Amino acid sequence: MQARVIAEMRRRIIKGDIEPGAPLSELALAEEFGVSRTPVREALKQLQTEGLVEIRPRVGTFVTTPSRREITELFEMKELLEGAAARLLARRGRVPEIDMLERNLREADEAVAGDDRERYAELVQEFHDLLIAGADNSKLEAHYRMLMNQLAYSRLVNTSLSQPGRPLQSDREHHLVLELILEKDGDSAEHVMREHVRASRRALLAGLPIGGANERFGTAGS
Repeated sequence: MQARVIAEMRRRIIKGDIEPGAPLSELALAEEFGVSRTPVREALKQLQTEGLVEIRPRVGTFVTTPSRREITELFEMKELLEGAAARLLARRGRVPEIDMLERNLREADEAVAGDDRERYAELVQEFHDLLIAGADNSKLEAHYRMLMNQLAYSRLVNTSLSQPGRPLQSDREHHLVLELILEKDGDSAEHVMREHVRASRRALLAGLPIGGANERFGTAGS
C-alpha cells in the first residue's frame, strides 16, 4: 500500500498534476487511496527524502517549490551526469539505444517542423532518458533518476521550450550530440552535451518570473 501511494504521488508531482506549493492532506489522501494515515505519512516522508515534498512541523505538508538557486544547482548536477552519459555511450558502439535515439530525432524533427511543442517536450525527455540508459551504468542512472525527481523536470521543460527559437536549437543540439557519439568521440560528445544542458538552463531561467534570489518556482513550468 505504501509503495502504491509513493508511486502515484511521485507521478502526480513530477507530471505537474499537483501544483508546486500545493498542500497535501494526510486524511484526504488516506481516504482517496483507501488506506490508513500511517502508510500515507510514511509515503510523504519518503517523498520528502526525494525532495518532492516539504513537511513543516505543526504547519502541514506541501509540494516542493524549488528556488532559482536550487534549480541552478540541480541543473549543474544534471550537466555532469548527462555529460558523463554521453561519453560512456560513445564508447559502447552500435547498441540498441542508438537506434532508439535516431528514431527519437526523426520524430523530434517532425514535431519541431509542425510546431508541436507538447510532443517535442515529450521527445526531449525521451532523448535524455535514452542517453542515460545507453550509458549502461546503474549507479549513474540511479543518481539521475533521483535528480530528475527533485527537478520535477516535466514541469520545467515546457518553460525552457517556450523561449523563442529554443525548440529548433535544442533539436540541433541533440543531433550534434548523437553525431559525436556515433563518431565515438567521447570527449566532444560530453562537451557538447554539457553545453546543451547549460543552454536549457538559461532558457528555463529566462522563462521564470523575475524576483529575488530566493524566489521560488511556481506554475511557470506547468
